[in-house]
Amino acid sequence: MVNGFHPTSLQEALAIRSQNNVIPYAGGTDLMIGEHRPGSYLFLHGVPELKRVYQEDGVLHLGAGCTFTELLEHPLTPPLLKEALAQIAAPAIRNEGTIGGNIGNGSAKADSALVFFAADASLKLESVSGARILPIRDFYLGRKKLALQADELITEVLLPLRWLESYVYQKIGARNALAISRISFAGLLAVENGVIAHAAVTFGAISDVVIRRADIDSMLVGRTIAEARALKEAYLAAYSEAIVPTRGRVSAEYRKTVCLNLLHDFLEQFGV
Repeated sequence: MVNGFHPTSLQEALAIRSQNNVIPYAGGTDLMIGEHRPGSYLFLHGVPELKRVYQEDGVLHLGAGCTFTELLEHPLTPPLLKEALAQIAAPAIRNEGTIGGNIGNGSAKADSALVFFAADASLKLESVSGARILPIRDFYLGRKKLALQADELITEVLLPLRWLESYVYQKIGARNALAISRISFAGLLAVENGVIAHAAVTFGAISDVVIRRADIDSMLVGRTIAEARALKEAYLAAYSEAIVPTRGRVSAEYRKTVCLNLLHDFLEQFGV
């Protein structure tokens, strides 16, 4: 029999988290295939606050306990996120797995995390002492290493909605959906009045954390398409240096080549 707590409110869940050595458990789809960890489980499926989805001041607030299926069916979920979620595993996994669990697993292969990196999303982390907002790029400290305190829970993802309309999403795996990503890519490019107003690209399943280099993407911002095209080789070269794949089931050389091809195709799609 599995030991655990079954809170029915966020306040109760945070109190249990602060007083006990507990493992947060929502859908459990990642925990079931992971290594056994000592401690009781904190079952979160009965906490209604973690299921809220609402929009406020151009930001979509996604409860960490929302399942992939719930977000796929929600009218506020943007198309880019829906496309990524639709390619996660099989329907049975999507029905149980949650975005909070996907992020909290600490893997650069997490399909939802890739989109949140591309959108420069933030996380709401709560404890009995209060709440803090942390950019997702600062939440991942390395493979399976998170900036999450022992008494905190991920309660919301704060997803800025600006710039999400014009995108490219690609997932490379052994199969379309029923496989962990070998390489994943998301790119955003927005042009306003003939000038690139925003650019962001992300690569997943390549290194210990999702690759998001705003400093490199800024090379294109404020440029016309023609000006960006003139900078294309320098931009690709900068990413060639930044992409240093870790060892995986396929060679690092192959994965780096695929990443650069995906980036090249992304630029071509927008005329750069």
